[in-house]
Amino acid sequence: MRVFVAGGSGVLGRRLVPRLVARGHHVTATTTSADKLGMLEELGAEGVVMDGLDPASVEAAVTAARPDTIVNQMTALSAAHAGKPNFRRPDRFFAATNRLRSDGTDHLLAAAEATGVSHVLAQSHGSMNGIRQGGWVKTEDDPLEEVEGTTAVNHLEDAVTGAAGGVLRYGSFYGPGATDDQVRLVRKRLFPLVGDGEGHFSWVHLDDAADATVLAVEQQATGVFNIVDDDPAPVREWLPHLAQCAGAKPPRRVPAWLARLVAGEMMVGMMTEGRAFSNAKAKRELGWQPRHPSWRQGFADELASSGTTPQARRG
Repeated sequence: MRVFVAGGSGVLGRRLVPRLVARGHHVTATTTSADKLGMLEELGAEGVVMDGLDPASVEAAVTAARPDTIVNQMTALSAAHAGKPNFRRPDRFFAATNRLRSDGTDHLLAAAEATGVSHVLAQSHGSMNGIRQGGWVKTEDDPLEEVEGTTAVNHLEDAVTGAAGGVLRYGSFYGPGATDDQVRLVRKRLFPLVGDGEGHFSWVHLDDAADATVLAVEQQATGVFNIVDDDPAPVREWLPHLAQCAGAKPPRRVPAWLARLVAGEMMVGMMTEGRAFSNAKAKRELGWQPRHPSWRQGFADELASSGTTPQARRG
């Protein structure tokens, strides 16, 4: 197929593009920076500069690519776009990404309709943002919690599924370049364990997320799928383990009332009340099996392979 990957130079796009190429698909991948066109070409794609918030730019890029499928991987969460994470002002940090999830999605869907593209897939989010009622693990049928960015995520999901497309709710990414900021904070002991740390998260390795996306492209998947590993877990388990794998001291413990003053309500809610997600539907309907079924081994393998653990540095 001819596949158009919007946001192909992002952290997931860089894992997805070469997989699509290896499967024989012709890939057009977009970036906001001309400096990244060479990298996209090295991955096997035809690189295009596109502004996802400019409808004329989007329509021109899609028209030129003549794709069978559009895959929307556009976010603006890097430091270059969003600045340093500030959980006291999440509206600022997520502002550009929220516009891409709302306006950017609308522009891609309009371009798809204008050019006769029959299928659209879009990146959504499903790590700790399940509805904070009932059990700790949610399915695709459960609503999302109202946190910063939920309005934009709901718009994306409704718009794409309304156009008979597919939505992939990725868990928290780890893998090459995905957790560097968190690891730096963990090593400086600036990523504390808040309250009881009972809030649950779902993780997914970038390579597993990319594999699931290829399956969704080739199967012209419709509806919503949670793309997460097999091991949803509370912060009190995964954060100390991440610190251990990174060769850091255990995270400090901070009471919820203090964290609320310093870091804001969003951080406290995530760490004490977050709800994770089940991957049963993706396994059943897409035939997806994550090669990294648990972050427990995945964190250790990833940090060892990057040469950042004490053992790796000594070796």
